[in-house]
Amino acid sequence: MKRLLLLVTSIAIAAAVAQAVKHQAQAPTPKPSVAKGLVFHDVNNNKKFDDGDKPLAGVRVSNGVDIVKTDASGRYELPIDDDTIVFVIKPRGWQTPLSDTLLPQFYYIHKPKGSPTTLKYAGVKPTGPLPKSVDFPLYAQQEPDHFKAILFGDPQPRDQKEIDYIAHDVLEELIGTDASFGVTLGDIMFDNLDLFESNNRNIALLGIPWYNVIGNHDINYKATSDKYSDETFERVFGPAYYSFDYGPVHFVVLDDINWIYSPETKKGRYEGGFGPEQVQFLKNDMALIPADQMVVLLMHIPLHETKDKLDIFRQIEQRPFCISISGHRHHHEHKFITRADGWMGPKPHHHIVNVTVSGSWWSGVPDERGIPHTMMADGGPNGYSIISFDGTKYQLDYKASGRPADYQMNIHVPEVVSVSEVETTDVFVNVFNGSERSKVEYQIDGGRWQTMTQRAMVDPVFKAVVDFEATVPNKPWRNLPKPKNSTHLWHSLLKGKLKPGSHLLTVRTTDFSGQVFNARKIIRVAADAPKPVEKPTP
Repeated sequence: MKRLLLLVTSIAIAAAVAQAVKHQAQAPTPKPSVAKGLVFHDVNNNKKFDDGDKPLAGVRVSNGVDIVKTDASGRYELPIDDDTIVFVIKPRGWQTPLSDTLLPQFYYIHKPKGSPTTLKYAGVKPTGPLPKSVDFPLYAQQEPDHFKAILFGDPQPRDQKEIDYIAHDVLEELIGTDASFGVTLGDIMFDNLDLFESNNRNIALLGIPWYNVIGNHDINYKATSDKYSDETFERVFGPAYYSFDYGPVHFVVLDDINWIYSPETKKGRYEGGFGPEQVQFLKNDMALIPADQMVVLLMHIPLHETKDKLDIFRQIEQRPFCISISGHRHHHEHKFITRADGWMGPKPHHHIVNVTVSGSWWSGVPDERGIPHTMMADGGPNGYSIISFDGTKYQLDYKASGRPADYQMNIHVPEVVSVSEVETTDVFVNVFNGSERSKVEYQIDGGRWQTMTQRAMVDPVFKAVVDFEATVPNKPWRNLPKPKNSTHLWHSLLKGKLKPGSHLLTVRTTDFSGQVFNARKIIRVAADAPKPVEKPTP
């Protein structure tokens, strides 16, 4: 009887399984979700499409890979999954809504289940079902051919005290800026992502929209994959890569922080890289940008240091007007990427490694305000840059924090030189924004200009500061970093016979965009000490 029951049960189970398999095979494959929405001119400024508002045709919208244009009625459709950020690519002459801290609100996050709860810092809360219409309001604004943007490299505060350093050392002097917007090029924080909000509120006092690039210190180190490392950044700032137009220039913000997690060691590390989805986004983006339009790529790790740089090169190398800008290295450098780097374009690509707000991570002896002097290891002062555009032309200006705008170089020469040693005396000039395309010259007392030679070596001024601060016992400040070779140091020997007395040394530099800056140093030439009179031998 038991055997019969077992046989009947087995037959029933087999039939049920077969029927389930049959139904499963016949069941239709679930269709991918589709985000639908509208891009419109929000005439009455209420962020809702209603009477009087106007649909906008031809506006680009993306899911992070695909890019579509709105149709004649301002509508779009894009495929999405349960971890997608849909965003509008701001066109020229329009602005997206801004948060109360002036962060552009150009995106919709679709994460029905929210971010993983195992992260150290809070991610995105569950967003629930996809809305029937994901709409993007835009507001008309004037965007001239000529405009400025502020570039912050690595502010990187560890705590509120260092956020206050940024406020007093940089932000206060920028109040009233005529720049159209600003960008932080990554390492917005130094690992403590709970401080995003405090820093954002300070920057908002500048009164301009502020865009942000993700850096290696802006990710969740508890993430077990690269996919989830950006969750806190996304909660605060939106997508980690995107693009927008301002005036005649197209800007592309890229995420080149690839987080690699080891389940065995339960530790992670980062490397510079973009990944195939982002490369495809850039390819799709560039396909919609006219060949003669100025394009600017913004990232954290320098482009030439990323593992899949060639994939990025291929998307931009035939464009006649394209530059890229990064931070990360805590020095300032103009890198011209050539065939030696794998570049195949007809001319070298200009990549700027931007000066950092935090200099050398807020290190060094504090000044009279209590803020570390934080000189960078290449001898440059901490600060920021201002980039100006005029159509396809651009100009980068280096601004040392707390210094006048024309403070562009540091001259190193002995205070006193003996008459007989004049022509063996070294003159070093650190031109903070200098490059291989700069010309640096000096003259004495209005005489003939002498050309100086670019040298890849440690700045002697920075080395002297490091050596001195190392002698201070029990110092309450952080040590400066080890000196590194500067890419913007020039050298010459003093030339000509100088009489004892005071002399004026003038240095002038002409940069790659034709700007000329001057600096001066007064030196003293002393008469040689008299030789001792030899007494006759008795």
